[in-house]
Amino acid sequence: MSEPLLVIGNGMAAAKLCEELTRRALGRHAVAVIGAEPHLAYNRVLLSEVLAGHMTAAEAEMKPATWWRERGVTLQYGTPAAAIDRAAREVILADGRRLPFGKLVLATGSHPIRLPLPGMDLPGVHTFRDLDDVEALLAAAAVPGTRAVVIGGGLLGIEAAAGLVGAGVETRLVHLQDRLMERQLDAAAGAFLKRAVEAKGIEVLLGAASEAIEGDTRVTGLRLKDGRVIPADILVVACGVIPNADLARAAGLEVKRGIVVDDTLASSDPDIFAIGECAEHRGMTYGLVAPAYEQAGVLARRLAGEDARYEGSVVSTNLKVSGVPVFSAGDVTGGPGTEDIVLTDRGLGVYRRLIVKDGVLAGAVLFGDTADGLFYLDLITRRTPIAAMRSELAFGRDAVAAAA
Repeated sequence: MSEPLLVIGNGMAAAKLCEELTRRALGRHAVAVIGAEPHLAYNRVLLSEVLAGHMTAAEAEMKPATWWRERGVTLQYGTPAAAIDRAAREVILADGRRLPFGKLVLATGSHPIRLPLPGMDLPGVHTFRDLDDVEALLAAAAVPGTRAVVIGGGLLGIEAAAGLVGAGVETRLVHLQDRLMERQLDAAAGAFLKRAVEAKGIEVLLGAASEAIEGDTRVTGLRLKDGRVIPADILVVACGVIPNADLARAAGLEVKRGIVVDDTLASSDPDIFAIGECAEHRGMTYGLVAPAYEQAGVLARRLAGEDARYEGSVVSTNLKVSGVPVFSAGDVTGGPGTEDIVLTDRGLGVYRRLIVKDGVLAGAVLFGDTADGLFYLDLITRRTPIAAMRSELAFGRDAVAAAA
């Protein structure tokens, strides 16, 4: 008989795991997916497109309902898991039902960070994490003359601001740091991005520390520590996420920042695994899609009987931020012992910075033209010596190949 395999979490990591597992070992496990949201798994990266009206929620779905049925995956969504009974090897749902498991995968994602500011609980204050958030923002944006403030200049905040502008809302973006996406971009790329975001009609305020959310019965503005008050009818907090390890912690599994897993992606219970944003591997948690997909692929191979191991991911970001291609990978901070190879074309809005250390590529930051991003990522991952290609490296794969 097929071993019962439960997956808690119906997001991108869970969908990828099911795709890989059913491709490698269809029928080996009786797979059931438990999701708290009343939706099929969808691509969270596309939430801003849904908010802007460029696509529907249905178009953001990862797989149609028929795909899951054809592969024998049972979907239990709309009722969250409430607890894990490790002794009985059962998951208890919020409605009291108990589902048995032989193996359990936690793909519970993360919680949006809510800042400890006065007024955070006022009506009109939102996060930007799921389709419910998008629906609430769309309802608020439907009121003519609505003004929005987004706190957070990382990817999530920029996408929230872009979605609101697309929905016709006057929008300001407030960020504590001196540049946008400071974890992925250097100062020069951040400046390029700021100009691109402002060209979308978003006012960007950098170095702006939030002090309190104004309002009596609902939000009316954001007060900054320098005394300025920015009027707002909608305030979106998009300052990052923290791993959702609540179920694991309550079940007595080892949890630090996330659910601690080894190279097999097993938790402190060898029959319980964790992948995606909720997992902590070798002290690292990843808030990006690519590492979650790598983990899903490794775990699918293990569940199919292969001896696969996960050794960590080179952190990379390859995406369009408000329609502008941005890529970063590896160590983008530079510092002692590193050298920079820089290519800049302000007229075309193209910027490339390659960070070299000990004769290999250690990091890359691209803005405006990211076609060679995966080429650079491969060089970083493989630690390929670059001496023979150094003079052509900034011009990309084709230039390197032509010279060779």
